[in-house]
Amino acid sequence: MEVSNVNNGGMVNGMEKLVGKNYKYWKMCMEAFLQGHDLWELVSGGEAIIPIETLENVESRRKWKVRCGKALFALRTSISKEFIEHVRDTTSPKELWDTLEKLFSKKNTARLQFLENELAISRQEGMSVSEYFLRVKNLCSEISEIDDKEKISEARLRIYLIRGLKKEYSRS
Repeated sequence: MEVSNVNNGGMVNGMEKLVGKNYKYWKMCMEAFLQGHDLWELVSGGEAIIPIETLENVESRRKWKVRCGKALFALRTSISKEFIEHVRDTTSPKELWDTLEKLFSKKNTARLQFLENELAISRQEGMSVSEYFLRVKNLCSEISEIDDKEKISEARLRIYLIRGLKKEYSRS
């Protein structure tokens, strides 16, 4: 089973590498990838822990280690360099997955501030209008997920959207 296909465009297995801003999307794609390669149980539960070492389990432990290595390879090669330090010493797919989940999903004031700043400086620039709108809406959604008290109102969303549009869309 071939687990990874890396190219120069920041893509692994046909999906974007985890770069921080795309955690929710990466998570969904990586879960599907691991399920498709029969490796998801190493992350989600039943097979997350190596079988106990007994004479009867020698072969199942060996197979678990091989599958664990494949899952770790797929996960680690799908993470950008700036986040690999957080998971460098993890020894199981579940530990790696849980570490990333904590890093990107916790109510983290630094992460919240980062997202607020990203929202404040968002500009359409080279994106289409729909790509730009989707980016702003995703930032707002992620802010709301981290802290429901910071939920972005529709009025505030419109202000961010309009302010970041190219000049050709603004009134003179």
